[in-house]
Amino acid sequence: MSELFLYDDAIARTFEPFALTRPTAELRAGALLLRERWQRALGLRASGIVSSPHLVDFDEPWSVAVVSETGTDGQQRVIPAGAVLANSRCAVALSASAAGDVWRCRGRVAAVLLSRAVDVAELKNGDLTLDSLARAGGREIEVQGRWMDHVWDFIPSLSAMLSEDIAALVAASNLASTPEGIVAGQHAAYAEEHATIEPQVYFDTTNGPVLVRRGATVQAFTRIVGPCVIGRDSVVGGDKISGSSIGDVCRVHGEMSAAILLGHCNKAHDGFVGHSYLGRWSNLGAGTITSNLKNTYGTVHFWTPTGEQDSKLQFLGTFLGDHAKTGIGTSLTTGTVVGAGANVYGGGTPPKAIPPFAWGEHPPYSTYRMDKFIEVARHVMSRRHVELSERQIRALTAAYERRWSVDAKR
Repeated sequence: MSELFLYDDAIARTFEPFALTRPTAELRAGALLLRERWQRALGLRASGIVSSPHLVDFDEPWSVAVVSETGTDGQQRVIPAGAVLANSRCAVALSASAAGDVWRCRGRVAAVLLSRAVDVAELKNGDLTLDSLARAGGREIEVQGRWMDHVWDFIPSLSAMLSEDIAALVAASNLASTPEGIVAGQHAAYAEEHATIEPQVYFDTTNGPVLVRRGATVQAFTRIVGPCVIGRDSVVGGDKISGSSIGDVCRVHGEMSAAILLGHCNKAHDGFVGHSYLGRWSNLGAGTITSNLKNTYGTVHFWTPTGEQDSKLQFLGTFLGDHAKTGIGTSLTTGTVVGAGANVYGGGTPPKAIPPFAWGEHPPYSTYRMDKFIEVARHVMSRRHVELSERQIRALTAAYERRWSVDAKR
């Protein structure tokens, strides 16, 4: 059986505020992680991820390892001939794909069956294209999916992807039962085994289906508007959650619209979050609010490592990196980027771009002490029964040493 490897190309490695601390393959697109999407489509379990060299110690219990350039024996690491190498930025559809030599999505090469062994060093900078590795005259398979060409592309495609993903997940698990609660609309609502739906929950399925995953809890007096996925062991309640993908082990309260929560996020208090992406282990303090629409109704500009860009989107909120936190009463304007590990507090409106590991009430921010950051991260993760491993400490330390400035361009 072929091995599967995910490849973060040069574009994927610019997807801040996430690329500093995690491979793009481990970002959520629609209902699942990009890695999980490829695993389902090809029927293979991923053996590794090729990403930025500083992520070599990336370590999460539910993930796979980042492939290093050299092995423990000092020898050059290779991806073997016969393995499948897939571009992480292609959010492939969850339907099963036929076997082939080249998989194309919307006119681009999305994955290849390697005809030769490839040194990991060849992929070190992310510049090698899968087109150059495609077997000439090989069998080409067309797959459905979407390309993430910018980090904000996860948001405008979310609604359609959730509808498609829920249909695929429900069909694969033969879910047929409607959960407890009131369901109104032309689509269905589903709850997996061991999900809890408390009394007085309203499912509005007018615009799409709803899926509540195993172990999740939807508390009383919550309105869930489809398409929407509530991830495993997450708890949501007390307001309207619409068009969102909530990852595993999240705590959500207050209004949320068209947002992606990667997993293990904490938004346990009032405050609107819209058209936003919250990284793993992030926390929004009580009353934190994200703006997702400019007063002018114009398109939203967004900070990137190569300078500010026009997203060409009318609705775009905040992208919050892994382990980033806001204090009580923080107001985040449209298109805000909060770097990984940042801790901003004191209320008010911070600038649109906050560097990683920033600390303080207002700019210029000081830098979070690494020993204190690790201490807090360990405590936060332990509350969700996840151990901060020595490898992950090394990965976070490497990220700390590579932290970017909002003024500098790569």
